[in-house]
Amino acid sequence: MIIKKVKDYMSSPINVIERNEPIQMARNLMFKYSIGRLPVLDNGKLVGIVTKYDITNRLNQAAPEWRRRPIDKIPIQVVMTEKPLTIFPDATMPQAAELLIENDISGLPVERDGEIVGMITTRDMVKYFSEQDIKATVGDLMSKNILNVHRHHTIGHVLEEMNVQGVSRALVYEDNMTPVGIVTRSGLTFSEMMGPKDDMETKNIKMTRKESAAGRKQYRYVKQMPFVAEDIMTSPIFSLSPEIKAVEASKTLEEKHIIGMPVMENNEVVGYFSADEIIIEIGRWK
Repeated sequence: MIIKKVKDYMSSPINVIERNEPIQMARNLMFKYSIGRLPVLDNGKLVGIVTKYDITNRLNQAAPEWRRRPIDKIPIQVVMTEKPLTIFPDATMPQAAELLIENDISGLPVERDGEIVGMITTRDMVKYFSEQDIKATVGDLMSKNILNVHRHHTIGHVLEEMNVQGVSRALVYEDNMTPVGIVTRSGLTFSEMMGPKDDMETKNIKMTRKESAAGRKQYRYVKQMPFVAEDIMTSPIFSLSPEIKAVEASKTLEEKHIIGMPVMENNEVVGYFSADEIIIEIGRWK
């Protein structure tokens, strides 16, 4: 394996945001540039970081209506993580992976002489891993911690289960236990389901009332329903075989611009291979 440095893989230059800017602006930047985190500055000094995790968790808030404000009025400092960890450009990729693992985070601002010069993320780790020469297979590294949800589970339920199990994705199943899609935090962050008051939007379903079970149609009406997993899932899903070399699988992730795929054997999901497992492996190369 080749040990390279953070500066060889970090993104630079990067987008930043001021602490008093609204959450909506952060969400718009994430959507426009397909990024999952933003360093938060105060007069040019790093004071925090805001991630897609911070934003999607607001979707499931239980605050009463009178306590809510539109997300174009809520400042970033309300949801940001203060005093974020940073890393130097000359640190090695395994050192960066170790920091990500130990602190359960997916990205680190890169700092030189008090200035933020880049960002190293899980996607960069996938790219680094894809250039290595190791024999490990997908089956060797995959996680068996898989969250399964039904296609009609509400987004609130999916988010709650993600938080409880500490995962960032959920496989969506049919009644016959056939996987039909994936819900990810990225998908939630970049969706249009966040309403103007920072709550979950609803969808309108046309219903028909009848005079009796066998009677004629009497009138139609519209019923508001919460969004469910099938409304936001990515479908169809791509999958991997456990026998594939992990390096080749990481190249597939990079080519498809995704960070994980289910692992299937004999038409059954047996695991999940993602940037998380790749980072754990890189962290062992110290």
